[in-house]
Amino acid sequence: MVMIIGHRGARNLWPENSLDGFRRLAELDVEGVEFDVHLTADGKLAVIHDPTLERTTTGSGPVGARTLAELQAIPLRDCQETVPSLDQVLQVLAGSALELHIELKTDAVGNAYAGMEAKVLEAVHRHGLETRSILTCFMLEVLETVRRLDPDIPVLASVDRRSCEMLGGLNRAIDRLQAIPGIFVAVEKFLLIHTMQAFTDAFGADRLGAWVPNEEADLRYWFRQPVRQITTDRPDLALRAKSDLQSA
Repeated sequence: MVMIIGHRGARNLWPENSLDGFRRLAELDVEGVEFDVHLTADGKLAVIHDPTLERTTTGSGPVGARTLAELQAIPLRDCQETVPSLDQVLQVLAGSALELHIELKTDAVGNAYAGMEAKVLEAVHRHGLETRSILTCFMLEVLETVRRLDPDIPVLASVDRRSCEMLGGLNRAIDRLQAIPGIFVAVEKFLLIHTMQAFTDAFGADRLGAWVPNEEADLRYWFRQPVRQITTDRPDLALRAKSDLQSA
């Protein structure tokens, strides 16, 4: 049966990328969690989605312009927490059975953070979570660097129309993706609906995922598709849809 991955923890249920959200998700009967990592001004790792602070915190400006200590003094919106470090998140999730989808983000102008791949890998290994972690990114150069640094840890490319266009179109994008051994691919759902045959031919159901279905009818549709996983903001609805299909 298709795996359920909680997107940014479960951002439509609890504050996204929050420790409380990760703890609550771990109590659900889902298979995985997705969250986002940025490099701070002092070379540390912070878990937050956007490259700037305004949307999810009470702060402002680029994440990468702040030290980790500064970020950990900035409250999250609608939450009694501040921006967590990667170490804090891994400590919370270490006791769960969740598969960890760790997305390496780009900076405020869309560039990869220099040296972040090695730092994330070091943290994952230090916590003993390499067998449960998948490192993900939209930028294939980042995943190629991860693969050079660690030939064994799984990598996953997030794909949408923009990233396909930047790689020269669908066929060239698939060729570039296939050049990374054993890569998993998670495709934005509206793109995947129209390109399912091409992606399943290239990667098979066991290495393909869809993001981000959140409505029950949509979730039921994707549970019937040849994919390994769905990444959703509403894992509670996904669990209900999955249960309904299993009992039908």
